Amino acid sequence: MHIELTEMLRCPEAHEEGFLVMSTGEMLGRMVRSGMLGCPVCGKEYPIVRGVAHFSGKGKGEAGNEQDDRATIPVSRFPSPAVDAATLQALLDLSGPGGYVLLLGSAARHAVGLAGLMGGIHFVGVNAPDDVEELPVLSLLACEAMIPLRQTVARAAVVGRDRLGARWLAEARRVLLPGRRLVIESESVTAPPGLTQLALGHGLFVGERR
Repeated sequence: MHIELTEMLRCPEAHEEGFLVMSTGEMLGRMVRSGMLGCPVCGKEYPIVRGVAHFSGKGKGEAGNEQDDRATIPVSRFPSPAVDAATLQALLDLSGPGGYVLLLGSAARHAVGLAGLMGGIHFVGVNAPDDVEELPVLSLLACEAMIPLRQTVARAAVVGRDRLGARWLAEARRVLLPGRRLVIESESVTAPPGLTQLALGHGLFVGERR
């Protein structure tokens, strides 16, 4: 996880947003390979293991076992659309370096292709597939409760076909900056409140946050 992403994170517990604090262990350049994130509001701590920040489960020091509930998330029966990085870049309407782009679920696989076209942008993969690895341009977060980012921090977002539930779409909209675009890898979705539909077709939904 990129160390500068820390200021964009939030605790997934149900309380007001507050900045997290980080205790670093192993680092590789600006990427944190191991360490701990702490929430000053509720005292929960979340480990960074092999570069992935883990927000799922009970949190350090709380009774109970961590449970992976990915199996309860509805997964589309249709294959992922064959969208290339150049098309996706155009749909996201991004120009110029800087900022963060959210890639939710299987959409994290687009990070390498998009990074090759969009230099200077950092990608944040949330609940990425197991075969997606951390990169200098890609930070990985794991959280089954929500997207552990502060609201209105992302320049754009792409939602993979394995995260099409209304809760995840609302979360993706929440972290978008106003006027920025959300691409969903499915046509069979309803736009979350606060999102204006711009295009629908070829296996994709494109919307803009109001």
